[in-house]
Amino acid sequence: MAYFHELSSRVSFQEARLACESEGGVLLSLENEAEQKLIESMLQNLTKPGTGISDGDFWIGLWRNGEGQTSGACPDLYQWSDGSSSQYRGCQNRTGEVTEKCSCCSVLGRNWYTDEPSCGSEKCVVMYHQPTANPGLGGPYLYQWNDDRCNMKHNYICKYEPEINPTAPIEKTYFTNQPGDTHQNVVVTEAGIIPNLIYVVIPTIPLLLLILVAFGTCCFQMLHKSKGRTKTSPHQSTLWISKSTRKESGMEV
Repeated sequence: MAYFHELSSRVSFQEARLACESEGGVLLSLENEAEQKLIESMLQNLTKPGTGISDGDFWIGLWRNGEGQTSGACPDLYQWSDGSSSQYRGCQNRTGEVTEKCSCCSVLGRNWYTDEPSCGSEKCVVMYHQPTANPGLGGPYLYQWNDDRCNMKHNYICKYEPEINPTAPIEKTYFTNQPGDTHQNVVVTEAGIIPNLIYVVIPTIPLLLLILVAFGTCCFQMLHKSKGRTKTSPHQSTLWISKSTRKESGMEV
C-alpha cells in the first residue's frame, strides 16, 4: 500500500499502474469476497490512533474502455488492468447488505458505493478511504468502490505474486510524509529471526577479520622476541671467577 500524506505526492491511475509494474506487481485486482475483506482489514490499520493518517482513497486495478457511457451497460464494461478474469460481482445497498439485485451491480464489480459507477468521464476506480468524512446515502465512505477521472491523484495498492519463503512473512506497513517521496511501496516483509541475524552478522565480518589479524601479528612478535633471548642453563654457575690469582700478601683482614 502506497499512502502519501502530501496530496502533491499522490499519483494518477496510469502512474500508479506503472509504479506497481516497475516493482514486479500490478494494481490490485480482487478475486473474491475474502480478498476484499483482507484489504479492508489492512486499511483499518491506517486509522489506528497515533498513526496520523488522513483521508485518502486508493487506486485499484479496475477500469473501463470507452468514452462517456451513461447507459445501464456501463458497469459491465469494467475490467481488471492485470487481465484477471475474476467475476467478482454484486454490490452494497444503502443498508450495507450485499445483494446481487441492485442498480449498482456490474459483471466485474461487487463493492460499488450507492449509485456508483456514475460512468461518463469517470473510467478508473478507487477504493474509498475517508474515515473523517460525514456518511453519505450509502453510509461511511470506507472500502467501497467509486469510479473517478483517471487523472485524479490518489494513493494506490499493488498486488504481487506470493514468494516462497522458509517461514511465513510478517507484513509491516510504513507511511511516507515527505513531499519529495514518489512511488514507493510501503509494505515490506521480514522472513523471521534467521534472515535478521544474517543481516547483523555480515556487516561485522570485516571487524572480526581486523581483530584476527591484529591478534596474529601480536602473537608473531611475541614469539619472535622470545627466540632472540639467550637462556641460561640451570647447571651453569652464575658466579664470576677472575682468571688472575691474587697474592696472599695483598689480602687484608
